[in-house]
Amino acid sequence: GSYRNIILNNPRKRNALSLSMLQSLREDLLHDVKSKDLRVIIISAEGPVFCSGHDLKELSSEDDVKHHSQVFEICAEVMTLIQKLPVPVIAKVNGLATAAGCQLVASCDIAVASEKSQFATPGVNIGLFCSTPAVALGRSLPRKVALEMLFTGEPLSAQEALMHGLVSKVVPEDKLEEETMKISHKICKSSKSILALGKATFYRQMTQDLDTAYKMTTQVMVDNLTLRDGQEGIEAFIQKRKPVWSH
Repeated sequence: GSYRNIILNNPRKRNALSLSMLQSLREDLLHDVKSKDLRVIIISAEGPVFCSGHDLKELSSEDDVKHHSQVFEICAEVMTLIQKLPVPVIAKVNGLATAAGCQLVASCDIAVASEKSQFATPGVNIGLFCSTPAVALGRSLPRKVALEMLFTGEPLSAQEALMHGLVSKVVPEDKLEEETMKISHKICKSSKSILALGKATFYRQMTQDLDTAYKMTTQVMVDNLTLRDGQEGIEAFIQKRKPVWSH
């Protein structure tokens, strides 16, 4: 299988999630996502700031309420889209991720960060509380950690982000590419249909109570066994050979 790189590439604007940036991010995420070959998407960024969040110029009062709504609506759409995609999405973070940029990291399935990376929701300090980033933050961090970030705007270091579960791994900057590719190559060896099934099921069961979650996932495992790639993998394992997932 193959991977796709999406690179936020407006370092002069600190990779702000302007309306046009959000639109092209949505386009890039959806591009050929049904391709049989695609197994993983990696989101990274140019420059010292991974992503600074919304472009505040777009949120000043000169623009009307309709425009403001549009910005937040497409942002929410992109964040939820990441979890609806049939392939895992990895955030490869090298630098500062703030507000909606922090939300982006929290929304990815996996996040690998360099030691110099930092994560913050500083909206409260300028009078625009990070309420939408809080949705993703509150779902991937312990409540008291998320709320301290939201109430103070103080950043988490990469190590703190790791400790509280906002990122999966922290590595020295010169190992970031290698570590991200290691994870990516591992995922690329798996069957696309199995990855898609597993990802969709994981997010579905997370919102359910324990009994419902087990009922639903039990059925999914039974269905998984009827998939050709499921049978192929099990047979290969029993025969101690490598499964071949070209399809």
